[in-house]
Amino acid sequence: MGIIESLSLALGTAWTSGINLYATVAVVGLAGRLGMIQLPPDLLILTDPLVIGVALVMYVIEFFADKIPYVDNGWDVLHTFIRIPAGAILAARALGDLNPALELAAILAGGTVALAAHGTKATVRLAINVSPEPVSNWIASIGEDLAVLGGIWLAFNHPILMLALVIGFTLLAIWLIPKMYRTIKRAFQVLRAWLEGKKDEPAPAKPTPHV
Repeated sequence: MGIIESLSLALGTAWTSGINLYATVAVVGLAGRLGMIQLPPDLLILTDPLVIGVALVMYVIEFFADKIPYVDNGWDVLHTFIRIPAGAILAARALGDLNPALELAAILAGGTVALAAHGTKATVRLAINVSPEPVSNWIASIGEDLAVLGGIWLAFNHPILMLALVIGFTLLAIWLIPKMYRTIKRAFQVLRAWLEGKKDEPAPAKPTPHV
């Protein structure tokens, strides 16, 4: 595996991990175990049946949790401490044996990409849930799963394109997430003000009975 292919796999799996870690581990592990893709030695652990089994179980749980308004937000908050470190670790292991400086650089790059993907996913879900209705959550969740599958396929089949997409996405996310957060914050403030206004409205007077 050349340097471009290795970088594509490293940053690609970090990106997909930020969106859906369990789908990433399950798909890469199954594809490697079935001989559909060639993994670097340090990622062969993903082909272990135990790893694949746990990833599939967790993916099923996330599949349902990810489609329920506000439950998906809590799930994302919890996985801030899981997806980002996992993306950093996968990026480092995808590059194989490195000197300490390069290994640290790979961890930092992988963590940054995973953070950008996770932050974008979580922020978009918050925006959707400002006016919750289940169809949007389902569409977003299925779209994210397809993005993971497409990202893994691109990483192995079109590494240069994958690298360009990941770098472009990360730069866009760094610029976009603060703006989206401010928009969501304003939307919550408007919603809160509307609810408080409703609460403070006097109840309609009862009609006076005619004598």
